[in-house]
Amino acid sequence: MVQKKNQKRIVALSGGFAVGEAIKQINPDVMAVYPITPQTPIVEHFAKEVANGNADTEIITVESEHSAMSACIGASASGARTMTASSSQGIMYMMEVLPVASAMRLPIVMAVANRAISGPINIHGDQSDAMAMREHGWIQLFSENAKESYDNTIIAVKLAEKVMLPVSVNLDGFILSHSVENVELIDDNLVKKFVGKYKAENSLLNFKKPKTFGPVALQNSYFEFRKQVFDAMENSIEDFKKIANEFSKIAGGQEKYDVIEKYKTKGASKIIVAMGSVCGTIKSAIDELEKKGQKVGLVKIRLFRPFPYKEVAKALKTAKDVIVFDRNLVFGSHQVLAGEISEALGENKKIRSVVFGLGGRDVFEKDIEKVLNIKSKQYFLK
Repeated sequence: MVQKKNQKRIVALSGGFAVGEAIKQINPDVMAVYPITPQTPIVEHFAKEVANGNADTEIITVESEHSAMSACIGASASGARTMTASSSQGIMYMMEVLPVASAMRLPIVMAVANRAISGPINIHGDQSDAMAMREHGWIQLFSENAKESYDNTIIAVKLAEKVMLPVSVNLDGFILSHSVENVELIDDNLVKKFVGKYKAENSLLNFKKPKTFGPVALQNSYFEFRKQVFDAMENSIEDFKKIANEFSKIAGGQEKYDVIEKYKTKGASKIIVAMGSVCGTIKSAIDELEKKGQKVGLVKIRLFRPFPYKEVAKALKTAKDVIVFDRNLVFGSHQVLAGEISEALGENKKIRSVVFGLGGRDVFEKDIEKVLNIKSKQYFLK
């Protein structure tokens, strides 16, 4: 059932189908595809739209995830607007070529339905795959719900092509990829106008201005290549803010996206930091605690790479107690998000680290309340 509202459509979609719908509206030149649970609904929905004539993207079916990213690199280097999707072991298999995409400054967009990595084998959602790719030069966006998954996909295309770096759009596997919500879709023409037509400044097929892609870089040049990626990543924070603000206008002004989202942080002595679908549960827990007279806030990380240290430090400046939720487990070191928050706040402010939801384990409001009263520096919410 489709309801019309302010020239938009409200449609019941899973997060995976919502991302597929965004890709249909973007209508990239090329999309390399290889199925893996739980990202398959993304490609399933999009391929159906192409078959029905609603997009004219060249879908390349490949024999592996490594090949999917390799095909994307070739297509993007040839000047094509290029997208793909993957998950978990697929990300691990394409790991060899992920840094090649960023080193070659290719604006590939990849939807990642976050899933636990082996072993043991698990097909359900945590963020281990995203954490494994965090240092490979990919901008990383995280989504709380199906609507944000849809919005982030559209934003990602414009951001990637502005800063000339690849972008991954993360949505928690099954929790978002397969759960159905009402999603307010933007008019197709507005989306097309927002992302615009892509014309690569450099292309393998521009024979009038020949370029070399992916050369050998030895001692005298390798450092410079890596530093250029570093600088582009650092500068992309401000680009994201501008593009998100522009997106807000075509979305009717309701979505005020920034690098972080603050939820009831004003006057809160305890503030939780998290990213992904758990933020919805945390918000519900905060609302219930507020009814009991307890003041708790949430800082949601939307832009994870590059990490918005300045914005996070400002948002947590007055908090007396900071509790950081990580949906992955690091062995022999700080948990990833906890380590980033610690870096942002410095040595003067202590944080508490909570590891939760590994392998898709459920988290409820009562669990959030429980964690707030535990004083240990690191806690495993099992």
